[in-house]
Amino acid sequence: MTGPAGLTQQGDITGNLDVECGVVIVGSGAGGATMAAELAGAGIDVVMVEEGGYHPTGSFTADSTRALRTLYRDGGGGIAAGRPPVLFAEGRCVGGSTVVNGGMAWRAPPQVLDRWATRGVTGISERELEPYFARAEARLSVGLQDPETIGRDSRLLQAGAGAKGWAIVPNRRNQLHCAGSNNCNSGCPTGAKRSMLVTSVPRALSRGARLFADCRVERVTRSDGAVTGVRGRFVRPGGRPGPRLTVRARAVIVAGGAVQTPALLARSGLGSASGQLGRNLYLHPNAMVIAYFDEDVTGWHGVHQAFQIREFAAEGILLTANNLPPPMLAGVMPAHGRELGELMAGYNRIVTAGCVVTGSTAGRVRTVPGLGPLVFYQISDHDAACVLRGVTLTAEVLFAAGARRVLLPFDGAPAVHSMDELRGLLARPVAKRSLGLFTVHLMGTARMSDDPRRGVTSSVGEFHGVPGLFVTDASLFPGPIGINPMETIIALALRNAERLIERRGCHGV
Repeated sequence: MTGPAGLTQQGDITGNLDVECGVVIVGSGAGGATMAAELAGAGIDVVMVEEGGYHPTGSFTADSTRALRTLYRDGGGGIAAGRPPVLFAEGRCVGGSTVVNGGMAWRAPPQVLDRWATRGVTGISERELEPYFARAEARLSVGLQDPETIGRDSRLLQAGAGAKGWAIVPNRRNQLHCAGSNNCNSGCPTGAKRSMLVTSVPRALSRGARLFADCRVERVTRSDGAVTGVRGRFVRPGGRPGPRLTVRARAVIVAGGAVQTPALLARSGLGSASGQLGRNLYLHPNAMVIAYFDEDVTGWHGVHQAFQIREFAAEGILLTANNLPPPMLAGVMPAHGRELGELMAGYNRIVTAGCVVTGSTAGRVRTVPGLGPLVFYQISDHDAACVLRGVTLTAEVLFAAGARRVLLPFDGAPAVHSMDELRGLLARPVAKRSLGLFTVHLMGTARMSDDPRRGVTSSVGEFHGVPGLFVTDASLFPGPIGINPMETIIALALRNAERLIERRGCHGV
């Protein structure tokens, strides 16, 4: 597969490769690609290394099973161990999770930034971050969806919220005249979603950066305490190890996400004096409700998540509707065999909706030799109660919109046909371990704090005690954000890139 100038893929490599640069960036998602574009624009020699492959816009189709194989880590089937376990998904491709997310672009709430400031983070106020949020929004065409691309599933959610008198807002999305094909999670087939694949990655390459795709970084290298670069191996088809890549650089920026970043640092022998590396894993637990209507919904007509119900935001609960393609929906249906076939036969009359809970529990990422990163997360009783309330509210809004039958994300729960049935069901305690939970928002395992006793990195992402090593992804967050994290990752990357450029002489980059 050909690609833009500056891109090297595994098929282009026949032997071990050594390169030199000013800065090497591990990962090409929201944080890594933004940082690469900024540093390359300042004349710094930048190399990006991405474990996943390069898949251009023209390769994206409605084949969600292909997308799971090519665009996601582990087919989107990551598991945070706990009772109950929490399924999670990570993007693994050029552009990272921005290629497969829903494109929601929201600024971090001011109260969240204020809370982070109390944890030793400076330069984090709403006023101080405003110019970086504004730059991110301008660059990524953040705005409201064209009305004609809002699908029936979103309109039903809106109608239900209206009937209940609940506050609902249109989603702000990084898109430019999205066609509403509801294919966000499998890669945008039109390029309307302004992911890193079509924005900051080509911007960085046009400014002289180099990108090595299909290459897994195995460790960050050091000498006399300071970083010297990274080592990795290209990945051949089928996962076979290929030639080695050695990058010598004066600064290393890790942008692998809240699971892969601490894993890479740990296997590189890098520990944090605070003891917090890999700890403080926060996530937003999600639970999904499946509702059947008497009318055709045809959820794949229309944009992914056109609205968010914010009525219960003060409780840390958001409600949304988003269509799932048949293979993904079948995978989460509470049935098998003939029963599953009967449920799936009504696909065009289904609305899938659910709650996003902010979450207060801190989990952990541990790296085990031979096994890689293992994720542990135990939802608290408080957060489980919030999920239960969120599921109840989701069902309530769907019944208000005209749903005739609702399937719940509780093991063994029967379908309910009214709120009275649901209230009767919930009159008995729901075991926490029976909840069906998932998430795509993970954060916090290399948290910022200028106090090296409390944090892993400084307020600008510099790893405490290791000159030249930086982090730029959601692992920097000192706590849960309560909203889609992408825009905040990008804003922090813009700010931190500016600081690094200002002090570039300190690291010789």
